[in-house]
Amino acid sequence: MTGGARAWLRAHSELGVSALLLILGVLVLTDALTLDVDVAARGPVGPATVPLVVGCGLLAVAVLLAADVLHGGRGEAEGGEDVDLDAPADWRTVLLLAGSFLGFAVLIGPLGFPVSGALLFWAAAHVLGSRHPARDPLIAAVLSLLTYGVFDRLLGVPLPGGPLMGVL
Repeated sequence: MTGGARAWLRAHSELGVSALLLILGVLVLTDALTLDVDVAARGPVGPATVPLVVGCGLLAVAVLLAADVLHGGRGEAEGGEDVDLDAPADWRTVLLLAGSFLGFAVLIGPLGFPVSGALLFWAAAHVLGSRHPARDPLIAAVLSLLTYGVFDRLLGVPLPGGPLMGVL
């Protein structure tokens, strides 16, 4: 890649966000249009209505953002936050958090939500810098049990209980 092309891409980096929104909009619309819905049974407003609106909105925002960027529009740099924008990304933290979520996805089946959720909350707190060995697991367990209770009992969204299914 030549220096001129690289400079142009750096100056128009928001086009990457536009491309991501475009891809996401196409995926949402494709998924919404392939839903197996009986219009006679559901009426004109069914389960595909909201995804269709969201997908069209994503496409519209992607096109408007690309047009703005190509006409010289630039996003403002963070001014009010206490963040050093020139500092490199902390990939270790990002990868450890991603690993925590992956571990949660693997463990939710055999261990259930309360245990795997507590492990996820504790791991995320630890990765983000909290170092209280007695307090962090306790808070993680309480958060996980509260989340399980709200979703499973109050909202009626069944979550796997795992070995604690008989206890909870």
